[in-house]
Amino acid sequence: MYDIQKIMKCLPHRYPFLLVDRVLEIDEQHAVGIKNVTINEPFFQGHFPAEPVMPGVLVLEAMGQVAAMMMSARPGSENLITFLTGVEKAKFRKPVKPGDQLVTTAEMVRLRGKMGKVRTVGRVDGAVAAEAEFSFVAAETLAAPSEKEETEKA
Repeated sequence: MYDIQKIMKCLPHRYPFLLVDRVLEIDEQHAVGIKNVTINEPFFQGHFPAEPVMPGVLVLEAMGQVAAMMMSARPGSENLITFLTGVEKAKFRKPVKPGDQLVTTAEMVRLRGKMGKVRTVGRVDGAVAAEAEFSFVAAETLAAPSEKEETEKA
């Protein structure tokens, strides 16, 4: 199990975009993580005040962060960041509201070098809230090699 301190060592995200509170299970092929959704989330101020619902794009982000945790479990991946390159088959089945606990299961579909695909399912109270497949690349930075060298020289 990973607590928030361990998660913050693995993911570069920080408030308000760190959307994983705990990882219950993790290895190189799967992960199970939790996002505790509270009314204190900044997005609920405008989405929607009278009937707060977690934006679908943030549900996907939370699910993607759980998926990214799998890369951190791979030996030699300690300094890599998992960058999203595609989203496929995204479906929203149930709204995620304050007080819910979004439990995401991520399974590695394919990994070739530092590129891969992960299938995720997010559940609330056991019912599917959302599902998607994410494509990703793991790298130290998104900067092109020449850009990185310029940054390091500066």
